[in-house]
Amino acid sequence: MTMRHRLRTGLLRTSAIAAIAFLASAAISTAQSSFQPVRLARAEPRVDRIEIHYQANGGQRRIAFVLLPSSYQPGDDHPLPLVIAPHGLGPGPFLELARLWGPLPAEGDFAVVIPEGQGRELAHYSWGYRGQIDDLARMPAIVEGALPWVRIDPARIYAVGASMGGQETLLLVARYPHLLAGAVSFDAPGDIALRYRQYRQLEDGAFLQAAMRREVGATPEADPGAYAQRSPLDFTAALARSNVPLQIWWSTRDRLVVDQRSHSGRLYSEIKRLNPDAPVQEVVGRWPHTAELRWDSGLPDALSALGLLPVKRPRAGDCAGWLRPPRAPLSGRGLGATCPLHAELDSREVPK
Repeated sequence: MTMRHRLRTGLLRTSAIAAIAFLASAAISTAQSSFQPVRLARAEPRVDRIEIHYQANGGQRRIAFVLLPSSYQPGDDHPLPLVIAPHGLGPGPFLELARLWGPLPAEGDFAVVIPEGQGRELAHYSWGYRGQIDDLARMPAIVEGALPWVRIDPARIYAVGASMGGQETLLLVARYPHLLAGAVSFDAPGDIALRYRQYRQLEDGAFLQAAMRREVGATPEADPGAYAQRSPLDFTAALARSNVPLQIWWSTRDRLVVDQRSHSGRLYSEIKRLNPDAPVQEVVGRWPHTAELRWDSGLPDALSALGLLPVKRPRAGDCAGWLRPPRAPLSGRGLGATCPLHAELDSREVPK
């Protein structure tokens, strides 16, 4: 299969998802020009999944999934914390992400929004495009506009993402620090030019390089500034002074974001070098790529440290004892800790 054909096939798959969403919405809507929210099959017995639509950068119409506790219904007047959850690379991780949150929105009484995303050229392959980051910052208003009966607590807005979603979470912290009460990045690339070169080591690396060239507009050698604008490492100073409680999780055995020490590991070290008092925590383990972003894995520990879930009593091999609650003193095990919980995680099929 030629590279042009593979790229075209990937783009057609992206277009098909958008077309299916459009037709599903049109089928249930009246002759109104606006799209109506769609209550989908529950992602989990205690969690409702609602499909909404929003206008992304460039005027593109995109979908987003909103996860709500099923107990939260029209007429409830208490505001919910909101987690903005950008997805990993490609349409598969976007469609899979709701399932990975499991029952947690119900257990913590919070909402999650999972935007489809839109880059400069491509949906699902946005790679930290500025317009995409701006769209993420609009998500609280988008959710309340689409679902007027849902109230969002503006003081408790968070961002949590893995891989490309982690990259975009970091860029959201850097560009919109006053929006967020906390953030978690799992297994994120930090240097996008380096990421482009490292794609050669992956089985589908040529396809990903072609997609990245189309999305960014050039190679790193031809336009290094365009890649820098998408690289969290180029926003280290902004992250260091953001004062947003931030967790950076990365694995020494990540085979998809190759050499995480040069990405998330380096980012953590640079932030602490610039601001030793920055409220950033590092969790290092040996899990497969993004295996910790699951309701039954590391995600509950990360959310507990943000204050979104009750703090568990630490058990042997549990990450809960290695992370501090928001705004806790910087002394203690949470600083640069290696969490033992995920050392022996099995190789699950997880999104990039």
